[in-house]
Amino acid sequence: MSDHLQRVGSYLNHLAKARTAHGVHSPFVYELVTQVLRDRTPMPEFAAIERLREDLLESDQTIRVNDLGAGSRVLDLPVRGVADMARSALKPARQGQLLFRLARYFRPRIVLELGTSFGISTLYLAQGAEEGEVITIEGCPQTCRIAQHHFDRVRCGNILPLLGSFRSKLPEVFRRHDHLDLVFFDGHHLKEPTLEYFAQCMDHVSSGSVLVFDDIHWSRGMEEAWETV
Repeated sequence: MSDHLQRVGSYLNHLAKARTAHGVHSPFVYELVTQVLRDRTPMPEFAAIERLREDLLESDQTIRVNDLGAGSRVLDLPVRGVADMARSALKPARQGQLLFRLARYFRPRIVLELGTSFGISTLYLAQGAEEGEVITIEGCPQTCRIAQHHFDRVRCGNILPLLGSFRSKLPEVFRRHDHLDLVFFDGHHLKEPTLEYFAQCMDHVSSGSVLVFDDIHWSRGMEEAWETV
């Protein structure tokens, strides 16, 4: 099965299993669904972040990409246009805003993001976790530089960007923080690395921690990783 057909099949399977909020019996899950997952209320913090997205989509800049993960489905050249990368890699606004609402709802003290990219999702997490710290790891120096520029523009002071591979930087994170409240897995979309980083993070979470996995339908391997999780 091609990757495209596999993703279509996974989506149809999700639709067949999905239930409305009225079918949820757990009070906690019902509140999470109604107040977080299905909330579409615009917040004042969103506008500044979305302006950065617009700037990226209109950029004529090119950068040399050092991709330490699974790469891009669309772009496989070492020198890529920023606008092309933004179109293919950035999370849609609704997904970024969901991260904001998750962080605002759970009020995490320490947030870890694996995969900074241009920092759009990082900003949504940081604005949501306004009383916490967001540690974000990125392997590409050029995208990390652009992300830092965005953090400075929004004047978001609770972000700690780390440049390097997940494998090299995670021990540094764990030395600084024994407990993680929210982890966003959004990089290295391969089964074995995903499970490796998940296992490492599990040593530093509790029953109250939240782990969010993106792109679980990226490939059959990522779906297998999600099933294992």
